[in-house]
Amino acid sequence: MYGICGARSDGKVLNCPVGSPSVKPNDLLSAKIQSLCPTITGNVCCSEQQFDILRSQVQQAIPFLVGCPACLRNFLNLFCELSCSPNQSQFINVSSISTVGKNQTVDGIEYYVTDDFGRGLFDSCKEVKFGTLNSRVIDFVGAGASDFRGLFAFLGRKVGPGIPGSPFSISFVPNAPESSGIVPMNVSSYSCGDTSLGCSCGDCPSAFACSNSALPPPTKRSSCSVRIGSLKAKCIDFSLTIVYIVLVSSFLGWGFFHKRNEPPRSSGERALVNTATAGVVPDINDNKDDDGVPVRTLESATQANGGIKLSVVQGYMSKFYRRYGTLVARHPAIVLFLSVGVVLLLCVGLIRFKVETRPEKLWVAPGSKAAKEKLFFDSHLAPFYRIEQLVIATVPDTVHGKSPSIVTDSNINLLFDIQRKVDAIRASYGSIAVSLSDICFKPLGNDCATQSVLQYFKMDPQNYATFGGLDHVNYCFQHYTSSESCASTFKAPVDPSTALGGYAGNNYSEATAFVVTYLVNNEADKEGNYTKRAIAWERAFVQLAKDEISPLVRSGNLTVTFSTESSIEDELKRESTADVITILISYVVMFAYISLTLGNARLSSLFISSKVLLGLSGVLLVLLSVLGSAGFYSAIGVKSTLIIMEVIPFLVLAVGVDNMCILVHAVKRQPIELPIEGRVSNALVEVGPSITLASLSEVLAFAVGSFVAMPACRVFSMFAALAVLLDFVLQVTAFVALIVFDFRRAASNRVDCLPCIKLSSHSIDSTEGPHQQTPGILSRYMKEIHAPVLSIWGVKLVVVCIFVGFSLACI
Repeated sequence: MYGICGARSDGKVLNCPVGSPSVKPNDLLSAKIQSLCPTITGNVCCSEQQFDILRSQVQQAIPFLVGCPACLRNFLNLFCELSCSPNQSQFINVSSISTVGKNQTVDGIEYYVTDDFGRGLFDSCKEVKFGTLNSRVIDFVGAGASDFRGLFAFLGRKVGPGIPGSPFSISFVPNAPESSGIVPMNVSSYSCGDTSLGCSCGDCPSAFACSNSALPPPTKRSSCSVRIGSLKAKCIDFSLTIVYIVLVSSFLGWGFFHKRNEPPRSSGERALVNTATAGVVPDINDNKDDDGVPVRTLESATQANGGIKLSVVQGYMSKFYRRYGTLVARHPAIVLFLSVGVVLLLCVGLIRFKVETRPEKLWVAPGSKAAKEKLFFDSHLAPFYRIEQLVIATVPDTVHGKSPSIVTDSNINLLFDIQRKVDAIRASYGSIAVSLSDICFKPLGNDCATQSVLQYFKMDPQNYATFGGLDHVNYCFQHYTSSESCASTFKAPVDPSTALGGYAGNNYSEATAFVVTYLVNNEADKEGNYTKRAIAWERAFVQLAKDEISPLVRSGNLTVTFSTESSIEDELKRESTADVITILISYVVMFAYISLTLGNARLSSLFISSKVLLGLSGVLLVLLSVLGSAGFYSAIGVKSTLIIMEVIPFLVLAVGVDNMCILVHAVKRQPIELPIEGRVSNALVEVGPSITLASLSEVLAFAVGSFVAMPACRVFSMFAALAVLLDFVLQVTAFVALIVFDFRRAASNRVDCLPCIKLSSHSIDSTEGPHQQTPGILSRYMKEIHAPVLSIWGVKLVVVCIFVGFSLACI
């Protein structure tokens, strides 16, 4: 054969029967042939037009076979030798000639191919998978053949107009009489396990590298155990028990020795402990700060008794908070407005607030190996298809709980109605109306590769009765790869396992669900027009499923579920705002808790001593710190995540409420006769260092998390660290200023929440007034029960032993 002498009605060309010698191609054609057919060198038996058609035809098969290079190479060699081999006449015999127009054309040939090559070709391709449709490649290129003879029979059949395949018949013959001079084609075939053209283990499980014999035998690790009588314990448990016994014995021994040799306390230490326990510092009324404000200090108490000395850090921090507390108490308005103003300025960045919902951007580090490989794959081979699905299922029987089969006439007709609605979707993207046909995956021709049982009727309801209805469906369940009447509109078999669900084994007729899958083309640029068009169609599809398909399916006593490629992102976006009510409720509950715990419980002075306004202000400051953190990072272009929206408000609230209670109770513990400047200054000296160090520890702990490569974890840590830092800053600035205002309000007998209303002095019980500092139930419990019991020497030993025991048990 050489050249092209005609074409069929569908445009498929027909070769010329020519008995002339092979020809030498020009350099360009030779290079083109070599790129596709490296086994052919020198002269050839095909024209440039013939080769271009060959290449265009095999290009259709390459997407199916490219996953296994050995299979692809063998497949190409089969047709390269058929079309262009210079020794073509040695293994090809033109057995039938037809006339098209005025030219004779090849109508049938005998192609002599050895069984060894045929077996090698089939073995290299029989397990190769086509992941897009979740089926074997041999189902597409060989109609599900079980051996190479079945594969050759399918490839050699002469197909009708418009059907993929050969325009003339090809009879594959394994051998010929010696007298005929025929030498069957027998170029080398490649095994799928060949290391030079190796396939993955999923496509070639028989490869030596994939077999169990190629792997070293797993080493059996004998579990170490110790038997004591009838008790058998693991070595790790036994070892930890021994460690616990040794630690407890050593600790008890040290405790008894230390108790026996403990020197008696000095009078100074006893005096300091007694005064601290009583909540009163020694008589140092004459102490004043640099501005002449009377103060009572813990530093003075320790120095007066010649006892404990403050650490260097605590000393510096105490001096700082001494001056700072006096400054805030004297200028609370300035401190309040400056601190809140700075955080409000950060909140302006919320105008650029965005939430990251793409899973790959949340969990995969941008510079990681996985991200680089996916970027390379998407940019060179195109990303995987966008998957849109409908799952329609029957309802289980109320008596036996078993779902009936969905494969009925009424249900298939219902599926046609649903498909008609899906085909009619016209999503609006700008001025463009987007339909499924505009975006779907079309492997061959102009038809979408929709996975549905309707493909057995060419997606046309008019064919349902013509093809035989349910009988045709059941026939196609068994012959979907071999029968042409069962082929899909996109010229490929539809495996029932991809279109049905809820069945056992291969009993497809008992399936309880239709699974309809629409494959939509994807592109690497997630912000490109094509992706946005696909997303627009997906949203219209979801809306259709909610508004029309769901009621239609329920009317047939069926259920429907649906999803699109963008469903995960849409659900993440919905979740990011779904818990706003829960967060608000938690803040209201914490506001009520703070208001109750910060104030006094005496009813006679409730309107004056309550701290409702202070508690509300404190909760608002916590919320402001969260918004300030989000605003700062939004301003610099860092996207928020669902975790931030869900967790950080609760986290900062817990930390903030803790410190607010500490600050207010510290001020309330100060002697009443001191002015407000002295009480605030003393309170900050008392609790300021501990609050500062604790908050900085929390900030640093979250800051360390910002070094984690996972974007969701890193962004969460960054937001949390700044939120906790802003919360701490607002507590020691704005909240302390608010405490000053609140205590001034109480001192002037003004009503909480309504400070414009002032009560007269005689309306408040003088013995239970707002200035009377009485310890609460929790304070009395800690002072009178918990601390004394925990101070008992034996209790200390028991607590430590139990704690160590729990720690080792956790290990």
